[in-house]
Order: sequence, then C-alpha cells, then structure tokens
Amino acid sequence: MTASILTVDDSASIRLTTRVALSHAGYTVTEAVDGVDGIAKLQGAQFDLIVTDLNMPNMDGLTMIRELRKIPSCMGVPVIFLTTESDQELKQEAKSAGATGWLTKPFDPESLVKIVRKVLGR
Repeated sequence: MTASILTVDDSASIRLTTRVALSHAGYTVTEAVDGVDGIAKLQGAQFDLIVTDLNMPNMDGLTMIRELRKIPSCMGVPVIFLTTESDQELKQEAKSAGATGWLTKPFDPESLVKIVRKVLGR
C-alpha cells in the first residue's frame, strides 16, 4: 500500500518540489498552504507522515504540531520539518513538540526521499 504524506508549506515552489520528489518515489501527496490548512486536511483523513515548514502565515509549523498531537488519529504520525531554520534550540523545541526529523532548505529532493523512507521504513 502506498504511504500517504501531507506536505505543509506556504511556498508554492517548495510544495511543487516536495510533491514531485515524493510522488516520483511512489508516495501519495496532499498539500496544505499553512498550519491552519494542514490541520483542516488532517480532520477525517489518515496520513502516514507530515512534512512541514516552520515559518508560515496563519499558523506556524510548531503550533501546527502541537495542535495535531491533540488529534487522536495523529498522535503517532511522524513529522519532518523542512525549513530554512537550523538553530539548535528550535530543533530541540520542535522535537519536544513531537517532530521526528529536520531537513534544512534549500534541500536536495533525494535527501528528502531518503529521510522519508527511513522514517516510514519503506
């Protein structure tokens, strides 16, 4: 069965790059434009993984993770941050909020696919 991934980023070009990389690797990708949209897409849907930006309008990635961890069906879903930030304190805060991994932009699409395969085990 194909893994289903939710990508959350306010940049259309990043969403495109992410979708192309992940769909070429055989994953089903759903896109959201910010944390509010991401939470809305999580309602009633089941995802195997979430890839999110940190800095977004309306709701940032950290707030979104804290919110999605309150949704029973999202409790154990891995979350990978895809962001320009590389600050250790932020990484620690993200980990505390429930993030699984961290990839810094600009990113190599192959690196994203490798991390996704490692996290999903497929």
